Amino acid sequence: MCSSVTAMLNTDNITDAVEVNPSDALVLPSRGEGIAPKLLMLIVAILICIGVVIVYSSGAGWAETKYSSSEYFLWRQLTFSVLGIITILLVAQLDYHIFWKTSKLILLGSIILLTSLLALKAVGKISGAARWIGVGPLKFQVSDFAKYAIIFHFSRLISEKQGFIRDLNNSYYPLLTILMTVVSLVALEPNFSTASLIALIGFMMMFIGGVNVRHLLTTFSLLIPVAVVFAIAAPYRVARLLSFTSRDEKEISYQVVQALIGLGNGGLFGLGIGASKQRDLYLPLSYNDFVFVVIGEEYGFVGGVALIALFTGFFICGMIIAKHAPDDFGKYVACGITMAITLFAYINIAVACHLIPTTGVALPFISYGGTALLLNSLGVGILMSISRYKKKAVEKSMKHAMHERKAE
Repeated sequence: MCSSVTAMLNTDNITDAVEVNPSDALVLPSRGEGIAPKLLMLIVAILICIGVVIVYSSGAGWAETKYSSSEYFLWRQLTFSVLGIITILLVAQLDYHIFWKTSKLILLGSIILLTSLLALKAVGKISGAARWIGVGPLKFQVSDFAKYAIIFHFSRLISEKQGFIRDLNNSYYPLLTILMTVVSLVALEPNFSTASLIALIGFMMMFIGGVNVRHLLTTFSLLIPVAVVFAIAAPYRVARLLSFTSRDEKEISYQVVQALIGLGNGGLFGLGIGASKQRDLYLPLSYNDFVFVVIGEEYGFVGGVALIALFTGFFICGMIIAKHAPDDFGKYVACGITMAITLFAYINIAVACHLIPTTGVALPFISYGGTALLLNSLGVGILMSISRYKKKAVEKSMKHAMHERKAE
């Protein structure tokens, strides 16, 4: 869907001022192009509302036990949901080319934060998985920020290098170096699943941008053995792989067994809102990584399919916005954001259904957590900004043409 856009801007001076060619801008938006951003907003609003309801339903028992308040997760999720909606509305009013101008700083900031995270872990200031950085309650997951940093800067570089995008030394190697730097830092957190998904997003963006496919295939052939060695280097990752491939129920991980039981309990139409049996006593992180299980148990197969349909609709709307973006940068940013959000959603759902090995990937807009929700809201706001930018350009060009006709 990310084919040539209908109106292209001159990217040579895009950091200074962006002017749309009046002859191109006068091409009126198609019906699908006009509906896509509105439908996208509706889908996101529904997903956020589902998130508030499901997080409360799945996390009330855990919150009562850990924080002595069954509404602890509810109020936090509701707060971040409101902030997310505000973020979408505010960012939608911005000129998305601001992320062109700041992409280098955003990328550099993400690398500094990832390096700081590893340094704090090395000196013992942060223990465990070391995926969050911050002070007190003000913590965020750096890998989420790094994912968007890659999307912004890759969109800029791919746009700038379109004239020689298939060149190995001047195009592919710089892109690959940036991607592998970020992916390696995320993998060392350790966060192998997110690192793999960021790498996949980067490669998909390069493919869409026109990078030589032979270069991509060669890199894949070299990286796969490295990824396999890294995956089996940690005992817990080996256990996950063995659990996934095993046919013996006793060898399958506890989380997966309870997730499958929960999905089975839901049947066709589910047990009803708040009636999940797995969430409190049997399924760890039922409000986060395995939140889809609660949806399947309470709303059944129908509810699960409806949620998948919502994310599919999100993907289609995002790609329509990308297809009709007013310039290459907007096209690649829209593609990257759309692919990132839907990819994370499908991976989370696939894990819950035991279709792929267990990973720590949250369900966008629904799983409990503030960082991912706010950054994904930022992404949606940028999609809205891209869709609005062409509309404003069309209106401006039409007014200009009308004035010229009156002057004649």
